[in-house]
Amino acid sequence: MGAGLRTVILLSFVLAVGFLLIILSCALWQNWLPLLVALTFVLAPLPNAVFPHCCGADEYATSFEEGSGPVDFGRFITALIVITGFAFPIVLAHSEIINPKACAMSIVGGGLVYGTILAYAAAFKQENSEYD
Repeated sequence: MGAGLRTVILLSFVLAVGFLLIILSCALWQNWLPLLVALTFVLAPLPNAVFPHCCGADEYATSFEEGSGPVDFGRFITALIVITGFAFPIVLAHSEIINPKACAMSIVGGGLVYGTILAYAAAFKQENSEYD
């Protein structure tokens, strides 16, 4: 097996474990509100993927000189969605709508889902060749 196939298998396993934790946090305590965490973490990378194409910049530019308004706004929206994904179960647990154990499982599962999406984007990012 090649390195690319191993990476895909590992990332799919981690993604499955993340979704399993989120679904178990819902099913074990018969409250399906933590499932919204999965939705927030799946939608979180979209602004980072969409906004750089508005100005033709690199998606994950690391230098500050390459940043522009749309790219920075995309990063801000992504950060807002990620913080919401972590804070939503905490607020639900604090208001005693969900169990604190369900909150912890939902946060860990959401972190695994978002981390897998970031790892996949980083592992399979196509480099622009100067000869293209």
